[in-house]
Amino acid sequence: MTVIRQDDLIQSVADALQFISYYHPVDFIEAVYGAYEKEESPAARDAMAQILINSRMCAMGHRPICQDTGIVTAFLHVGMNVQWQGDMSLDDMVNEGVRRAYNLPDNVLRASILEDPDGTRKNTGDNTPAVIHYQLVPGDTVEVHVAAKGGGSEAKSKFAMLNPSDSVVDWVLEQVPKMGAGWCPPGMLGVGIGGTAEKAMLLAKEALLDPIDIQDLRERGAGNRAEELRLELMYKVNALGIGAQGLGGLTTVLDVKVKDYPTHAANKAVAVIPNCAATRHVHFTLDGSGPAHLEPPSLEHWPEITWDVGDSVRRVNLDTVTKEDLLDWKPGETVLLSGKLLTGRDAAHKKMVDMIANGEELPVDFTNRFIYYVGPVDPVGDEVVGPAGPTTATRMDKFTRTMLEKTGLIGMVGKAERGPVAIEAIRDNKAVYLMAVGGAAYLVSKAITDSSVVAFPELGMEAVYEFEIKDMPVTVAVDTNGEAVHQTGPRQWQAIIEEKKLTVA
Repeated sequence: MTVIRQDDLIQSVADALQFISYYHPVDFIEAVYGAYEKEESPAARDAMAQILINSRMCAMGHRPICQDTGIVTAFLHVGMNVQWQGDMSLDDMVNEGVRRAYNLPDNVLRASILEDPDGTRKNTGDNTPAVIHYQLVPGDTVEVHVAAKGGGSEAKSKFAMLNPSDSVVDWVLEQVPKMGAGWCPPGMLGVGIGGTAEKAMLLAKEALLDPIDIQDLRERGAGNRAEELRLELMYKVNALGIGAQGLGGLTTVLDVKVKDYPTHAANKAVAVIPNCAATRHVHFTLDGSGPAHLEPPSLEHWPEITWDVGDSVRRVNLDTVTKEDLLDWKPGETVLLSGKLLTGRDAAHKKMVDMIANGEELPVDFTNRFIYYVGPVDPVGDEVVGPAGPTTATRMDKFTRTMLEKTGLIGMVGKAERGPVAIEAIRDNKAVYLMAVGGAAYLVSKAITDSSVVAFPELGMEAVYEFEIKDMPVTVAVDTNGEAVHQTGPRQWQAIIEEKKLTVA
């Protein structure tokens, strides 16, 4: 009989969440670097360089890889011979660990969890509660797998109840382009097949906890249907040409994981869940000897690469830029922004659009200004702002026309593609949309030299800030004519891959 103290689990969960906030799994780093070395698309290669540099900076500085520090998911395999010393439930222990981790003064993590999800959507303030799954298994230890899943990638999860004769491969290949780039590729796909609806989703999520080993599988060959699917999907998804950050390129996924489960004769439940460029998970075991010890990876695992903007970069002063200046900006062009940049996300946009509809004056003048879709992490020490990478821009699409036509706004900065409604509004108003790299939040924050809240402080991380920035790197994603790089890039690279028979997996 093993006795495990409740505080050992609490502290282990807290330590694990801090650990994964700034350490990528080594297998993930090695896979991204391998993809970076073979990438032929300049835009995708540039994006992966930023991801790798950001990852090394976070490992050294112990600050979050991404400003979205995720919703916590915990999988516990509890040995039947374990006895607990304490008075808390397992849920309460795990949630207390989450609370400690996200409120640690040395590395405060962003609290993103909202209660009353279809009502007041009030932030719980400490990122609790976690989503917790248990299995009671033989043995005298507790195996714990902790993950922190970003909202952008979780939002792209797909599920279907296929007919038994339908093709899983065809369905996945239909879904991946619909995900767009909001899940921040390159990453992984978890595929769950069988069971019931909820079991398929759980299988897909659990699959993402496995290490990246597609190369090993390729060398030894598939031993069952799930492994055959992994190899087929790995090749065919990458052949779509979506590429890093959706810009077009050779690598969209670094691995595909498939788990299956027996199912009813009339059913074929299938789920696919992507993991993003801020992949965060770790495993530990409690055996009664105390809290888990997590060994930090050596910095030798991170490649020392440099990011060079090149001679063709366009430098823009946001304090003097006008609509006329935007007319010759080209999709895919690299731009370095300096000057004053406003911020705003979903809650701020809704509030401003409601004020406009009610004839109220906005608290900020947006004339000839740019807005950055971001919810930054709180600063620590002498930081101006914590990690401040972009959030998914499509969530602001329904507000875009009103903002462009009623406020004088001329440009937006965010993550991934824009939808048709937003692209039409951008084209009609001769505005631009710029893309920052998702998964490079700490790197981006280093371009911010000053920060202050200028409106809606009650919204917390969703308040409107004014950043002073110096040489913040972005890519022109939609130009004033409505040409969108997230449409042209993947089409171009899918054709190149097919024509040249390039290696994509």
